[in-house]
Amino acid sequence: MTETADVVVIGMGPGGEALAGRLAGAGLDVVGVESALVGGECPYWGCIPSKMMVRAADALAETRRVPLLAGSSTAEPDYAPVARRIREEATTDWDDTIAVERFTDQGGRFVRGTGRLVSTDTVAVRTDDDTERILSARVGVVLATGTAPSAPPIPGLDAVPYWTNREAVSAEHAPASLCVIGGGAIGLELAQAFARFGTRVTVLEAFERLLGPEEPEASDVIAGVLRGEGLDVRTGAQITAVDHSTRGFTVHTKGGSVEAERLLVATGRRAELRSLGVAEIGLDPEAGAIEVDERMRAAPGVWALGDVTGKGAFTHVSVHQANIAAQDILTRGKGPTAEYHAVPRVTFTDPEVGSVGLTEARAREQDLRVRTGTARLPSSARGWIHKAGNEGLVKLVEDTDTDAGVLVGATAVGPSGGEVLGMLALAVHERVPVTRLRSMIYAYPTFHRAVEDALNDLAESSAE
Repeated sequence: MTETADVVVIGMGPGGEALAGRLAGAGLDVVGVESALVGGECPYWGCIPSKMMVRAADALAETRRVPLLAGSSTAEPDYAPVARRIREEATTDWDDTIAVERFTDQGGRFVRGTGRLVSTDTVAVRTDDDTERILSARVGVVLATGTAPSAPPIPGLDAVPYWTNREAVSAEHAPASLCVIGGGAIGLELAQAFARFGTRVTVLEAFERLLGPEEPEASDVIAGVLRGEGLDVRTGAQITAVDHSTRGFTVHTKGGSVEAERLLVATGRRAELRSLGVAEIGLDPEAGAIEVDERMRAAPGVWALGDVTGKGAFTHVSVHQANIAAQDILTRGKGPTAEYHAVPRVTFTDPEVGSVGLTEARAREQDLRVRTGTARLPSSARGWIHKAGNEGLVKLVEDTDTDAGVLVGATAVGPSGGEVLGMLALAVHERVPVTRLRSMIYAYPTFHRAVEDALNDLAESSAE
């Protein structure tokens, strides 16, 4: 028996939940389908609980900086309050009852199960009790199923009980030792947090530097800080095999073996499109992402948003796309279009790495005539005053082929890198002329005043 609705949303992560709630609140009959937890990765295993770990670890680090600044201090790490806060405050013990009720209170209908496309307007849902429900959409279907952790093809890895970010965030105790495969944002945030709680951490990164998508200068700062805190950071690591026994894990590399109590694999995420049934609507099930237009349309009567679109695996991108898709549905094509030239991203290590738009390398790949300017945070007034934990920089990337010269990318590394990024993201998004940015008054002595120093350095650089 087929059930009918206006819109069927497969996947109720941050974007799917935002879109489904908005449409339901506007009076449409919306069915949300989710097999896991409503809210998705972000509130239960990603953004929120991991930043609780980071916040607690940063407090320990600040305590250890007191002797350099203000006398004496001691810090006795205890991971129990962190685990309790994640369980009780962030995830309600990984229970999404509140989120489900928030959606249904807006007028939506919720189905717990795995959705699969049958056609552009029909979805089959395999529910938790192993029955199948058929949902027909009068207006359309929205695909927002997110991504799952992806593991590299290392011999032996598929046979051992390694952690992904989910197990790491759900842990009740900080392990005695941890080997992290992957030097990206997730791996480094968790690596530094556990290390500050006393875990002996080794990071293995296959490429020649950490945080590969970021500016090389940012990678150098973070690598130096982590090594200074006692983490064993190995880049260019070639892993040949992984073993596991009652004693723990052994990761074999061409440069020697690493032994650890726990193994965290943080090497990226992937979209699973085949099981979603995209082939039924003419899309490639082997593609890395679903291609969408500027209004998030993937096919006639089908929209896609979030990680599955390949536009950035960030909650803020997913919610932005949800707004675009919702307005397209509600206004019948008269809403705004999505823009991606100024997507901000922040890695919440200490120091934070905030960046927006293009790196210098990416700008050159696009054949832009580029000029860059850099200011080192320790040499700024606020950095000098801060003294302990003051590593960082601001780097600006200018496209000089435009009439007045505009920023196409920027990076802010520092104790407040993600916050300094706010003004830079606005400048990149609005294509503010560099001459206009240079005419601003920057408060003294702030971290963001390093932007002015970087602009001065930019003025002295030659375009290439």
